[in-house]
Amino acid sequence: MDSLDLAASVGSADPAVGLRAVASLRRLAEQLESLQVDRARDLGWSWTQIATELGVSKQAVHQKHGTRRIEKTRGN
Repeated sequence: MDSLDLAASVGSADPAVGLRAVASLRRLAEQLESLQVDRARDLGWSWTQIATELGVSKQAVHQKHGTRRIEKTRGN
């Protein structure tokens, strides 16, 4: 689904179409967050700096992304 279809689907009168669009947006937001967290860490940002920009606690962002980054560096 391209971005124009997605945007149209979010406002659909059909709840099934709208909810699928919301789920797609949620997946996209998660992927974008992971990408930006990786970029920030690669540039030397602290977990505190990242958490501040995301509006969450340092613990929350580290719990969500810290393990994923360790697995990524191990090649898993």
